Amino acid sequence: MSTALDAQQKSSIGRVLREAAATLTALPHASPHLEAALLLCDATGRTRTELLARPETELGATDLARFDALLQRRLAGEPIAYIRGRQAFWTLDLQVTPATLIPRPETELLVELALEQLRADAPLLILDAGSGSGAIAAALASERSAWTLIATDRDPRAARIASRNFRAWTPENAQVINCDWLQPIAERSLDAIIANPPYLPDTDPHLGQGDLIREPRSALAAGPDGLDAIRVLSAQATSRLRPAGFIALEHGFDQGPAVRAIMDQHGFEDIRTNPDLGGRERATTGRLPV
Repeated sequence: MSTALDAQQKSSIGRVLREAAATLTALPHASPHLEAALLLCDATGRTRTELLARPETELGATDLARFDALLQRRLAGEPIAYIRGRQAFWTLDLQVTPATLIPRPETELLVELALEQLRADAPLLILDAGSGSGAIAAALASERSAWTLIATDRDPRAARIASRNFRAWTPENAQVINCDWLQPIAERSLDAIIANPPYLPDTDPHLGQGDLIREPRSALAAGPDGLDAIRVLSAQATSRLRPAGFIALEHGFDQGPAVRAIMDQHGFEDIRTNPDLGGRERATTGRLPV
């Protein structure tokens, strides 16, 4: 198959999927079969179940042309989440744009930790700092109706996307503020801070690979060692959290010792680093003294 599908030639669903997947294998970091299926779903309006159940169905020229346009964008390196305009996270299907980081499965660990560590029936005020699409806040608000979630992001475009996601999924108990980290938050007002801040070093080679090339750099990189945002959040958190307030921060697999030291420096106790599903250190939690 060439890099473009022949929009004038009818083809079966099965054949189109096989040929598109074969083409996508040339793209680094792609998931060829899954991505081909997702793009064909969007092009045709069919579900993945429908595609798999009827592989012999012939596609018309309009569907083929639509699919080819989407496929070409992916082959040009555009992240599939931006092409589709949405990304699954937790139990939600969230809107995303190039103004927001693409939510990743690893970040669901933060949601799990908050659900485990915080009282489900208490009227807690929880902040998702540097929220981007609002993924963490939306997931937590969808699970805990008693909690109130605040998301902050300094990019007004990202804040608008978070607001749309809250209206779609958690209209009653989540809101967004366009601001820098915790700057406008009142002292001793929060019960918890949950965040996936940027944590890659500015010179990290991964910034020039895969989807990261197209994602907002300010949501990925944070200074020479990648810890600038974590330092700011830890320092600001000490005055915004109530006594015994909880903090959970995502970080790189090799940054656990440094993050624990930063939290300890700012007076947090019960500091623990938690592994992701791959066994790598991924999120560190702590509490302020009572």
